[in-house]
Amino acid sequence: MKKDKRKLFFSKMHGLENDFMIVSALTQKFFFKKEIIQSFSNRYTGIGFDQLLLIESPKIKNTDFHYRIFNADGFEVEQCGNGARCFAKFIFDNKLIDSKMIKVGTKNRILKIYMQDKNNFLVNMGSPEFNPKKIPCLSLFEKDIYALEFEKKKIFFGAVSLGNPHCTIIVNDIKKVNVNKIGSYLEHHKFFPNQVNVGFMQIINKNHILLRVFERGVGETRSCGSGACAAVAIGIKQKKLSYQVTVELLGGNMIIKYNKRKNVLYMIGPAKKIYDGIIYY
Repeated sequence: MKKDKRKLFFSKMHGLENDFMIVSALTQKFFFKKEIIQSFSNRYTGIGFDQLLLIESPKIKNTDFHYRIFNADGFEVEQCGNGARCFAKFIFDNKLIDSKMIKVGTKNRILKIYMQDKNNFLVNMGSPEFNPKKIPCLSLFEKDIYALEFEKKKIFFGAVSLGNPHCTIIVNDIKKVNVNKIGSYLEHHKFFPNQVNVGFMQIINKNHILLRVFERGVGETRSCGSGACAAVAIGIKQKKLSYQVTVELLGGNMIIKYNKRKNVLYMIGPAKKIYDGIIYY
């Protein structure tokens, strides 16, 4: 081992099989760049993960910690719901706070995360944002349903921001959808200046949906917490879903609740630690 290699302590966790490398910058320095994150994320030669989560000291007034998210491609993004639960589990497992609730600052909002038990957490994901400028998407007006052409056919979808941009397509059978092809096309479409996460939602009834998600900078993941919130928010806006929905993803189920009076979405689901590790880079 070369003497100039840096040692990095980390934890590997997953939330419904959406997996993460969690690094605390509270007690160590992480000299990272895009290429390093890409090498860490490689599932054959690195650790393997969908996102890297970085825990930092608070940067926003009246918060306990700061939360940064980097996709497997090395680029920083604004939000990750499944990651928020794993972030919280790391905090509680390592007794970094004497409370069952933490306030976490992100790139563009504050999350409140509550520990229900050592493996299950409730996250206040904040308010869904449908204003096209805030998503962002290139539409002059806010619409319930937008349309773009794909292979000489129209794709109809809703669009929303949960701190990061999402669009959700309602489909008849998610098993028959080419998630990667359509997801990649919409991810890079000029309609979405900051790219977009793409959800494919099959509605079983008003309280139960099936969902697959293509995450920008990653591809299809086993689950996506902000994607689940986005799908439910869009389903409610289109009057197709109720205010409490079980979201069935490839990696398992979570519950999304909407408080109409507060205009807030709550996500309830598990987080599990796989192992603690050390890597030299």
